[in-house]
Amino acid sequence: MRLAPYLALLRRNPAFARLYAAQLVSFAGDWFATVALLGLALELTGSDAAASFVLVLQVGPFFVASPIAGVLADRLDRRRLMVAADMARAVVALGFLLARDPSTLWIALVATAGVSALSAFFEPTSSAALPNLVDDEDLPTANVLLGSAWGTMLAVGAALGGLVAATLGRDAAFALDAASFAVSALLIIGIRRSFGGAVAGSAVDRDSGGFRESLRETWTLARGSRRISALLLAKTTFGVGTGVIFLLAVFGSRVFGAGDVGIGILFAARGLGALIGPFLARAMVGLDDRGLIVGIGASFVGFVCAYLLLPLAPTIAVAAVLVFLGHLGGGAQWMLSSLGLQRAVPDAIRGRVFSADYALVTLAVAVSTLVAGAVASAAGPASALYALMVPAGLAAVAWLIWTRPLRHAERATLDP
Repeated sequence: MRLAPYLALLRRNPAFARLYAAQLVSFAGDWFATVALLGLALELTGSDAAASFVLVLQVGPFFVASPIAGVLADRLDRRRLMVAADMARAVVALGFLLARDPSTLWIALVATAGVSALSAFFEPTSSAALPNLVDDEDLPTANVLLGSAWGTMLAVGAALGGLVAATLGRDAAFALDAASFAVSALLIIGIRRSFGGAVAGSAVDRDSGGFRESLRETWTLARGSRRISALLLAKTTFGVGTGVIFLLAVFGSRVFGAGDVGIGILFAARGLGALIGPFLARAMVGLDDRGLIVGIGASFVGFVCAYLLLPLAPTIAVAAVLVFLGHLGGGAQWMLSSLGLQRAVPDAIRGRVFSADYALVTLAVAVSTLVAGAVASAAGPASALYALMVPAGLAAVAWLIWTRPLRHAERATLDP
């Protein structure tokens, strides 16, 4: 893996470098808080289902807010929208500090929902803005870096978050999460390059009839293109089995008896896979149109196979290796599908399309996580894992059948 092109992009494009740094900082804070929240919920309630509700609240409100966020991402200055979302998240995240016992756990849950809803105004907007912050030839490189940023900070943030929670206490992890959003906002404020959007008032956006109309436009766009619909459904297909992420907390804390540190180890393995996955995908399948589809399909296969073996792991070290292998695919498919949509969708509607993309996957993750929590409470974590991997495998097969014509098309030349 050659790092020179990635380092060169960061050096010559300060706008992208700031966005990249902002994502790193806020992702790190997210995972500090997630590890601490899962440990807190398991400790205060002793319930797998209650702990799974924490992860549901990290995605459910995101789904609800996404349609409105998508419209705003195309109608407002995207930079200002992202800064406002960051500052609001910094304030709301302080609410985690008020959860002290079972009677006040609800405050942390409300704060989790608030941060999730506000994230809907940040994450899709960032993806929609990226093609305006880098030159066309740098877009694949930028996507690999941003795709790996999430994994990098999951690996670092989850591992350190587990240690911080175990040594300095969970309040320290929560305070760092709030601070991370403020630092992210400051970094984005300093970006002077245009983020795009309908600031100038394009005809498409002036005539738009609100978020229902934006969803109709997204549906029309996807229905008219097998490639766009496949890319829109990629993250959602992966999300069908993503309830296993909650099970990592149960396996790390209870099955392997390692507490918050165990949660941090397995989440860090997930992050390491997501970090390396984008780089590996670019090296193995390329980033032309056909390569994107082939890489996403391979990602599904790797994810399902690795997690089917997880209940057989004799130690947490072996489990961490399997989680790492599974999320090589997770990181790869996220980057590949995002790059494909950025190339295929016009800027005037890109915010709405990415909001729909994120909304679909968060809905799938929320349902998958609820199923994981319910089955784990009733039949144990191993049964819950298998209950998720069967539908995940079926969803992957359906996606592979739908995209067969795209995989057999002649190779495109979008990426040398």
